[in-house]
Amino acid sequence: MTIVQIAPLLTEELFQYIWKHRLFTISNLHTIEGDAVQVLQPGVLNSNDGPDFSNARLRIGNTIWAGNVELHLKTSDWFRHNHQRDLRYRNVILHVVFENDLEEKTTQGIPVLELQSAIPKMVLHRYAKLKHSGDFVPCAGNVASVERLTWRSWKDRLLVERMEKRADMMKEWLKKSHNNWEECCYWAIAYSYGMPVNGEAFLKLAQSLPYTMLMRNKHNLTQLEALLFGQAGMLDGVFNDEYPLDLQAEYAFLKRKYHLLSLLPHQWRWLRMRPSSFPSVRLASLAVLLQQGRDLFARLLEIKDLQHFQQVLFVQPEGYWKDHYRFDTPAVIMRRPGMLVTRNVIINSILPLLYLYGREKGLPEYQERALGMMESLPAEENNIMEGWKKVGIQAGDAADSQALLHLKQYYCEEKRCLQCAIGCKLLKTGISL
Repeated sequence: MTIVQIAPLLTEELFQYIWKHRLFTISNLHTIEGDAVQVLQPGVLNSNDGPDFSNARLRIGNTIWAGNVELHLKTSDWFRHNHQRDLRYRNVILHVVFENDLEEKTTQGIPVLELQSAIPKMVLHRYAKLKHSGDFVPCAGNVASVERLTWRSWKDRLLVERMEKRADMMKEWLKKSHNNWEECCYWAIAYSYGMPVNGEAFLKLAQSLPYTMLMRNKHNLTQLEALLFGQAGMLDGVFNDEYPLDLQAEYAFLKRKYHLLSLLPHQWRWLRMRPSSFPSVRLASLAVLLQQGRDLFARLLEIKDLQHFQQVLFVQPEGYWKDHYRFDTPAVIMRRPGMLVTRNVIINSILPLLYLYGREKGLPEYQERALGMMESLPAEENNIMEGWKKVGIQAGDAADSQALLHLKQYYCEEKRCLQCAIGCKLLKTGISL
């Protein structure tokens, strides 16, 4: 028995990955007792309690075995995890360990296979490099070398993951709105108008102003703005301009009429933002969109082309907001929100909601339409996408950019390289076994 220090970053997760993908020298494997081992099928990784792998097929000596395999970094972990008292481990056919640290030849009669000498040091080195990386993404230096086919299939899966995650979030909104799709659509649009930094504040605002209430006041833009700005707490204070004073008076009346409780103004973030992205400008734009009337979601369900979506959703602030970004502060140079805002609403709200509708109603054509329209939209432009460009990865459309945003947030940031198709490809590349 040879005692060595286990590689510091060798976790059970990595060890399971190595076994699953057979990233070890498959020839000349022997149990501690000296019986030859041939891995015919490593088995299926078990995500629940019990042995790590099921349905494995192994030749041990002259006998072919089928059953469960348990993995540990050290043989003694079997006893440390109290498997000797657990009946679920009685039918394990092989105990695979990185290091055998016991004198016994078997684990309670179960043969032991030590793998440390069969695992290429390159695998451990590459994994350690990924885990220690402080780059934009862990594999920044090699990510562009992965072939296009791997990227394409991985992006397709990431896009669906992102749509599912957004749909799950909106399903919670749907439940909260008592399965009112129009209300949920209004919340989703408001959330997108506030992204990336004021999304939660916009959502809270929308949830404090029922859609039916706004529709009762949709014929009067001043009343809509009074409700939105007043409820946002942006009408608190003293103003010089006539327009905010009019909104103050209007909101005071509507607040009493509907028994409203306004939000606190400190939740809105203004720093390091372009003026055209100020929450005040976005609220003014939302008011114009709400003027279009009832059944917005019902109309959107009927739309099958991107151009029509953009026509329905593209709005510009009106009146006072043609030359103001904030109350009492005229703009020297006015840059109004452009089509980019509308596209962000479509990408982050409308298409995920359409996807959710198809999922909930059992109408996959809506899910397919949502995914297909992502490919018709231009790729998003933000700091994350700039980071991907710098490491050699380009986004051709919104489907690509959504996939890359999801990859960065839920895989790269969490160093989930073993669950990433790109990380797995780089771990395996050039290893001869």
